[in-house]
Parts: sequence; structure tokens; C-alpha cells
Amino acid sequence: MEPDNLAITPENMMKYIDENTIGVVATLGLTFAGKYEPVEALCLELDKLYKKTGLDVDIHIDAASGGFLAPFCSHELKWDFRNSRVKSISASGHKFRLAPLGCGFILWRDIKYLPENLVFKVNYLGGNMSVFQLNFSRPAGQVISQYYQLLRLGFEDYRKIHMNCYKTAEYLAEEIEKLSIFDILYKSNPNEGIPAVTWRLKPEADVSFNLYDFADKLRSRGWQVPAYSLPKNTENIVVQRILVRQGFGLDMALLLIEDFKRTLKYFENHKIINNLTEEEAGGFNHNAT
Repeated sequence: MEPDNLAITPENMMKYIDENTIGVVATLGLTFAGKYEPVEALCLELDKLYKKTGLDVDIHIDAASGGFLAPFCSHELKWDFRNSRVKSISASGHKFRLAPLGCGFILWRDIKYLPENLVFKVNYLGGNMSVFQLNFSRPAGQVISQYYQLLRLGFEDYRKIHMNCYKTAEYLAEEIEKLSIFDILYKSNPNEGIPAVTWRLKPEADVSFNLYDFADKLRSRGWQVPAYSLPKNTENIVVQRILVRQGFGLDMALLLIEDFKRTLKYFENHKIINNLTEEEAGGFNHNAT
């Protein structure tokens, strides 16, 4: 990441590639901001590299979130096997596939791209079986639930559900922007990323609180809207993010915006003397240790 670009670019990617590079991982829905990384542009740049140097570098797509958004909401976006350099794709079932936790997928373009030494052969279930995991004795409930959702919803209903999420996230972005003290870093757009909105405090905002304080106060109203710093090269940027999924509709978004306004009013009347730090705020995050 760079301060003016919160996703990888072809130019930045090339800085890290040499004769020892075994692959590039592009993310379809970055955790920190929500944007899709430009898979097609990355592939074209790697094609140029191959013609120029002979270095043949392929791509794995981490489509944990976007893998079940883009096919329905942005079909023209070429992020998948339509790019010849994309050799594998992984995705989660418990995010936008609407399945329970524990359901996930990985696809290879062709079986030849799955190394044979990663596949276990077992024969004690009454026949020879190839297994790509350390332990294949797992509950099937998540898979059954996913299969049910695929049959029940189909293409059109998945599209309707996810487009509603995008619309709700767009509404949130518009309302947060109207508050005039926040910079929107990513605004929900099916062609650019997942249904989310990410923002930071404007540098010139005349307020006593920081985003850790803001997140803490929102939490007292029952909302967990995390505040966190961005990764290397952008550590000084602190953001908040809302991710919209099925179940969070416009009615809840209206309540959240009202609590945003209530929280801002609170800070107008109660100036913060000692701001929360990232370490102190970490206790409110499920990733904190």
C-alpha cells in the first residue's frame, strides 16, 4: 500500500519480482479497505515481463469476499480464469456465499497446476482416494448448507441480495461524507470492490477525538465499527470500515447514522484529553492478543 493508493498496482508489483518469485497473490476485496486489486492489469504486466525477460510468473487470486460478488454484480470484470496467468482461486463460503463458518473453496485452472506431492493417497475407505488436506474427517454441515443456498438462491437471487448490500453501503458512504469531517477512502462500488465503506478523519478536522475514541463510543451503543492503522508504508493512516452483508439493511443503516450523529454531538460537549491508542483500542477487536 501507498498513501495515495490502497491496492497493488502493476508498477508497484514489478518492484518485488525477480528470478526467485514463484507467484503473485492478488486479492479480490482487500481486508483493509475493500477494493479489488486490478487482476487483469497485473496479468498484462506479467505478460510484458515474460516477453522481455523470460520470467514466467503466474497469479493466485485470494477471492475470499469478491469471488461470490463479482460474478453476480460485475460480470464484465476480468478477475478469474479468463486471464491465462490466473492458475488458482480461493474463496470463502461463510462471507458472501452465505454459508456457515468452515466452508471454503479452492480451484485450480488445471490439475497439472496442483503439485502431486501436496496430494495424499488413501485406500482405507474401500477404494483409492486423493485428498488435498491433512484431515478429511470433518463435518459436512457447512457443505450441505452451501449446496442448499446455491440451489435455493441461484444466480439471480444472489445478485439481488448482494446488490442490496452495495446500495446500503453506498447510502452509508453518502451519509458519512455529509458529516464533513471524514475522508472517504473507499466507497461501495460493484466494479471496484466489495460492499463496504472505509474512511479516515480529515487532517484538518477540528476535533478532540481520534477514530479509536469514535469506535469506542459507537461500541457503547452496540456497534462494532473497528478502527485500525493500515500496513507498512501507510502506518500513519488510521481508518474505520463498515462491511455490509445480508441482514444489515437500510433500516439498520439509518439507526447507525443516527448514532454517528449522536456520538459526534457527545464529543462536541465532552472534549477528549487523553486519546485512546491503538494498543488500548485493541481490546475491542476480535483479533487483539
